[in-house]
Amino acid sequence: MLRLTELRLPLDHPPEALRQAVCDRLGISMDALDHVTVFKRGHDARRRSAIWLVYTVDCAVRDEDAVLARYQAAHPGNTRVLPAPDMAWHAPITNGAALAAAPGYKRPVVIGAGPCGFMAALMLARMGLRPLLLERGKIVRERTVDTFALWRRSILTPESNVQFGEGGAGTFSDGKLYSQVRDPRFLGRKVLEEFVKAGAPEDILYLAHPHIGTFRLVSMVEHIRQEVEQAGGEYRFESRVEELLLDPATRRVQGVRLATGEVIEAEHVVLAVGHSARDTFAMLHEQGVQMQAKPFSMGVRIEHPQSVIDIAQFGPSAGNEQLGAAEYRLVHHASNGRGVYSFCMCPGGTVVAATSEEGRVVTNGMSQYSRAERNANAGMVVELRPGEDYPDDPLAGMAFQRHWERQAFLAGGGDYKAPAQRVGDFLAGRPSTALGDVVPSYKPGVTPTDLSTCLPGFVVEALREALPRFERKIKGFAMDDAVMTGVETRTSSPLRIPRGEDGQSVNTPGLYPAGEGAGYAGGILSAAMDGIRMAEAVAQDMAGLPVTLS
Repeated sequence: MLRLTELRLPLDHPPEALRQAVCDRLGISMDALDHVTVFKRGHDARRRSAIWLVYTVDCAVRDEDAVLARYQAAHPGNTRVLPAPDMAWHAPITNGAALAAAPGYKRPVVIGAGPCGFMAALMLARMGLRPLLLERGKIVRERTVDTFALWRRSILTPESNVQFGEGGAGTFSDGKLYSQVRDPRFLGRKVLEEFVKAGAPEDILYLAHPHIGTFRLVSMVEHIRQEVEQAGGEYRFESRVEELLLDPATRRVQGVRLATGEVIEAEHVVLAVGHSARDTFAMLHEQGVQMQAKPFSMGVRIEHPQSVIDIAQFGPSAGNEQLGAAEYRLVHHASNGRGVYSFCMCPGGTVVAATSEEGRVVTNGMSQYSRAERNANAGMVVELRPGEDYPDDPLAGMAFQRHWERQAFLAGGGDYKAPAQRVGDFLAGRPSTALGDVVPSYKPGVTPTDLSTCLPGFVVEALREALPRFERKIKGFAMDDAVMTGVETRTSSPLRIPRGEDGQSVNTPGLYPAGEGAGYAGGILSAAMDGIRMAEAVAQDMAGLPVTLS
């Protein structure tokens, strides 16, 4: 199998054009090409008048070695044709079932049913280790009912919402499945393949910026739960871990205690709780688990008509089904030394209420697979620094988030409505008293006001400088009637729980800090990849094998 990169074809090319492009690249006839599989498809829209589709493909050809040698001789040093890499995932142990059948076996525990947790549980179950997954929230469909209650009736369930419950925070999001982390083992591909097996659309395997959307994520996580259980694993919902049980001499994990008082013995605990489990982080800190403050970002959600973004990005090709709804990615280095950037851009989506604590307002973005809603939205956030913006203490970032989330709750009217402001008013430094043509999508609703009352001054200053700069890149971005809704605070975890090369906490053996909450991921895909790594580390340790994360 050969891998060919950078095959460029017109936007509306006929299906046979891709096979012809492969043959032209390799210098072979069409009958010498056995088959072609698209590995990745993106687009080049730098010239809006001439947008190209850009393919990476894997193909099987006759006399592959001779074809490759001939190409390399004719194009020395060119890497656009290479042998396709082995992307298969291989389980690190094969004796998991025997280990699990031994007297006194203590099964591994996974805390959290988000992408990191359910992928860790799936891999452990596949290896025969019968994991127990503990989730403080509810089963995904019950959780959906509770989440809609906040959006539609301003009723918050603190243990069942956008942040807590089966599927994790990514369930109520755009479902983006791409990451910039290094992936030499193609773990990201493994995650995508598992998602497709569980019901995700097949195009996530090749689109450069794949996404699923909320409704498909719901059914997908249900299928993964079913497979974990069929392979001997177990899920327990509404099971919040209240304490780690530690050996007093070595600090090695001996088990966990649930909020109900139940004790579960375990010597391997994967901590995959997500970035909003603030009470869990406080508990771990009190128990002496080493952690450290880390930078994160905060700001607002900004909404524009999707048609404005489509035209700005794609020009006359706006609306082409091959391109879909246009995205953007923006960065500005403000004169006050702060980075300003777009975050979690949701084409054709909605802004959603994402708080997990009473008396606070948090925003996030969500879209369905179709990305067909009227507005585009994205986080527009500014970087924060521990030791400069708040104390350099592991829990200080959470306190900082809580303060501004409370201010947003009050500015919104105290009933989970969010504070909102027209971009024109924000730039002019005046409160909004009404909104314009852009109808905000946030539910349960917004209150026009002055966002500077619920954001730090340096964040407001950086945003006011960045918006006109972004207008130069995307025409219409700083339009007067674009809507900013506050506040976006849960961009990433405000702390990190250090782990060693074996995946275990540096001072609490047997605890495997994982995923976004522990500071090792930044989205669905990278969190799921980290879940696979932690499953591998746990399995190797249980089998008495040396462990080095890769």
